[in-house]
Amino acid sequence: MSAPASTLEDAIQAALATVDDPEIRRPITDLGMVAGFTVSDGLVKVDLLLTVSGCPLRDKLNNDITAAVTKIPGIDRVEINFGVMTEEQRKALQTTLRGGGESAEPIIPFAQPGSRTRVYAVASGKGGVGKSSVTVNLAAALAKRGLSVGVVDADIYGHSVPRMLGVEGRPTRVEEMIMPPQSHGVKVISIGMFTAGNAAVVWRGPMLHRALQQFLADVYWGDLDVLLLDLPPGTGDVAISLAQLLPNAEILVVTTPQMAAAEVAERAGAISMQTHQRLVGVVENMSWLELPDGSRMEVFGAGGGATVAESLTKTVGARVPLLGQIPLDTRVREAGDGGTPIVLADPEAPAAKALDAVADKLAIRRESLVGKPLGLMVNAKRG
Repeated sequence: MSAPASTLEDAIQAALATVDDPEIRRPITDLGMVAGFTVSDGLVKVDLLLTVSGCPLRDKLNNDITAAVTKIPGIDRVEINFGVMTEEQRKALQTTLRGGGESAEPIIPFAQPGSRTRVYAVASGKGGVGKSSVTVNLAAALAKRGLSVGVVDADIYGHSVPRMLGVEGRPTRVEEMIMPPQSHGVKVISIGMFTAGNAAVVWRGPMLHRALQQFLADVYWGDLDVLLLDLPPGTGDVAISLAQLLPNAEILVVTTPQMAAAEVAERAGAISMQTHQRLVGVVENMSWLELPDGSRMEVFGAGGGATVAESLTKTVGARVPLLGQIPLDTRVREAGDGGTPIVLADPEAPAAKALDAVADKLAIRRESLVGKPLGLMVNAKRG
């Protein structure tokens, strides 16, 4: 005996509510994407509205919806009629995602007082120390732990994060909002996604500031646990803009053991004295090369990471720890070129284990104190 129509329709509605939009990662029913559905003789026809025509993820939506609905007893076929949202519907979706009223304007969610997102700005004094490799591996390692992670490729001139994370798709726009592509569970945005081929970016300071502002405010990041920013080397325009846009960001300094690199890295870290940002620690990359006989070759010398940590501790008057030393390993480069960070491609490699250990120290989600009792007791006033 078949279930009553109302019960069956409720079951279909509940099944559709289990399907998330692949880009936004929220139920399609909450996003106004389900325009309606009909059911007859085991066939369910669903009218689905895409945010843009030619959505590259429509096949995944088709498969996910079919899999969810055909689990219902008595339903063996699903047909999906794809349509496109009107301008008004996209504006309504934009307002929903921004969590505001009709006049909701873009804001940087990570700069708001109630934000629980831990923001790490990965900096270096000079190029060539493996800052981007450290960034993408930390992002992948944190995502592997079940955290919601985003990466902003803020190295506008030398963007490399998309390749190293294997991101091939381009962002989707919903009115004035940008949906970031995802890879290995990490949301990513980079200027390289908006340029043709391998074109060079030739911008001055104000344009760099605006690009960083858009990456933070116009991109729909959702509820992130951790946001990492891969900064350009040095203490230039982007570092200054970051301090203005995200004063709560914590600086993670990457260096090599070489004394010359360490001296420059100290300058990158010391900028926190002017921006009043917290230094979370130092990562020493390319610390040594492990040889087949078990010995180590210190290709770039030794002690640079510890020297930077000690110097910055004295400069800022608070402990700046050496969070880890990452061995020099050709597999790190190979994994990055292949688009799968070494912490995922070869988790037992010494470099992967060292990066995982750093990620363990960063895998902390700050809880907001807004609306929460602090457990303070007030003595009654005595007469």
